[in-house]
Amino acid sequence: MQTWGIERIEDLHTRAIDDPEWFWRAVVDDLDVTFTRPFTRVIDETDGKPFPRWFVDGGINAATLCALRYGNGPLADKEAVVYEGDDGTREVLTYRDLDEQVRSVAAALTDLGIGRGDRVVLFVPVSTEATVAFLACAMIGAVLVPAFTGFSVDALASRIVDSEAVAVITADATTRRGKPVPLKATLDDALEQTDTVRAVIVVRRLGTAVTMRAGRDVYWNDLETNLPEAIVEEMDPNDPLAIVYTSGTTGRPKGIVHSHAGLSLKAAFDFGYTFDVQEDDTVGWISDMGWLVGPLMILSCLQLGATMVLIEGTPTYPDASRMWQLIDRNRITLMGIAPTAARAIMAERPERPDGLDSLRAFASTGEAWDEPTWSWLFHEVGQGTRPIINYSGGTEVGGGILTSYPFLPIGAASFNGPVIGMDAAVVDPDGHPVMGEVGELTLLNMVPGMTHAFWQDRERYLDTYWSRWDGVWLHGDLASVDDTGAWRIHGRSDDTIKVSGRRVGPAEIEAGILKDPRIVEAAAIGIPDEARGQRIVAFVATNDPSADPAALTAAALTNVGKSFAPELIVVRTLPKTKNGKIMRRAIRARHLGTAAGDMSSLDPATPLEDIPVQHTPDIRTEQGEQR
Repeated sequence: MQTWGIERIEDLHTRAIDDPEWFWRAVVDDLDVTFTRPFTRVIDETDGKPFPRWFVDGGINAATLCALRYGNGPLADKEAVVYEGDDGTREVLTYRDLDEQVRSVAAALTDLGIGRGDRVVLFVPVSTEATVAFLACAMIGAVLVPAFTGFSVDALASRIVDSEAVAVITADATTRRGKPVPLKATLDDALEQTDTVRAVIVVRRLGTAVTMRAGRDVYWNDLETNLPEAIVEEMDPNDPLAIVYTSGTTGRPKGIVHSHAGLSLKAAFDFGYTFDVQEDDTVGWISDMGWLVGPLMILSCLQLGATMVLIEGTPTYPDASRMWQLIDRNRITLMGIAPTAARAIMAERPERPDGLDSLRAFASTGEAWDEPTWSWLFHEVGQGTRPIINYSGGTEVGGGILTSYPFLPIGAASFNGPVIGMDAAVVDPDGHPVMGEVGELTLLNMVPGMTHAFWQDRERYLDTYWSRWDGVWLHGDLASVDDTGAWRIHGRSDDTIKVSGRRVGPAEIEAGILKDPRIVEAAAIGIPDEARGQRIVAFVATNDPSADPAALTAAALTNVGKSFAPELIVVRTLPKTKNGKIMRRAIRARHLGTAAGDMSSLDPATPLEDIPVQHTPDIRTEQGEQR
């Protein structure tokens, strides 16, 4: 802001929205986002607002931004990538190592016949090989398809089929909570349902014996090394870099298309300006290549010359001190932690961590905070001196919409404004901006990093985000903003509960329930009620098996209020994805006895069967036949 002669962040935000041609040129220059061929225009909306083309006529490659330009410079011997495995494995690459390995693997991929535009699935842990593979594919213009290592056979197969992938990079196996997770065997079964894959590269992660098909499968360490150097493809800024699949409301995954310029710039922008990541930072995050955090870590930390620590597994295995040990061992300065992870650690009642002197801030994304957990992390763990930079957006926008800038006041469990340049608004059912009430989170402009559409499905993209109001991006989150400028996320729009005509998000109910220290997890849903339209049922897990359900219900009534008082059902655990998000839609479907849809991301340690079934409704065919 000083460089650009701007005194107030509100003025910067307004100018960024009003003059994107100036703003994004200034950002590209400030963050040193190198274009190999200059662009002539920042944005071209000839094809309509939902389909902008960014940085017209430019040339770029994400691998150059993140690795190739640093291999022989002042950062060459600095740690670039650290992998912390679930089993305690720790691996390190310097920027020099990264540059050399990316070039070598790119040449090997080219030798295997993989090239520009080919889709390559990454079904591999967040090991150093994952980062190398990601950037090697980018270097030759191949399109990455990150796949979650916890996927079932069918879930993996559906993504291979939809993307028409020609190659898969996987590992023999990995571990989760110390137990082996077969990857190659899962892939082999998935490939029985596909016919496009002609090459499989296998990382020896555990040394597990696996079946290797001659002519198709090759071990990572056996890739040819004595090869001519591969060409660094000069990509159009809008050429696809990755297809990141995310679950849809119908259960059918959405292939979110991200480009070389868009996702690279958005990653550097969000981490550079929202999290203030500099070359002397070390950023840690529990992640997986199948979720956006994995690719974002690569494209942000490495582009900014920082060190990234990719952490596999869960925050409480082998014990609840794991996160603090990782911070101290790696001298982490910025630690990513989801509210679910914080609740899991807090429920173990660990001792207040010693050390953490390297840590300057927490970063958080993925779901809404409850105030007790936020306060525990800020006051007890962070000792009131380390801000929690709350950050919310989604795979579809390539990063954040709302954030908590640490140089502005931050309220508990909230955000203090939109990410600069994101013209966000909370609107009512008629599309009018509102303040002080819950509404739909929308965007009134487009910025680099937002998806270019769904893979081979433009109509579904338009229907999902652009069909409600003309020229307005409907994000799918419930949100609110008050007169102090504090923003809050209240859950997904399709999770909205409507009791006697009044709408409420599940996060608001759950936050009240979680004020009871005996309750460590909560999931609120709305179920049909003849008198009120819906009534609220909340499933809770406690840290005290002897807790009296009547006493829990009485406390919930006090904390939530009579108007939205929930029926409490105590369960052993709540179904969650393998990256810790509570699966409310699946919980509601299970309780009502309806189809749960795509369950490929369910963590087996949190089975859906722990949710009791209320009743099984009649299901009728289109012809009216009851079954």
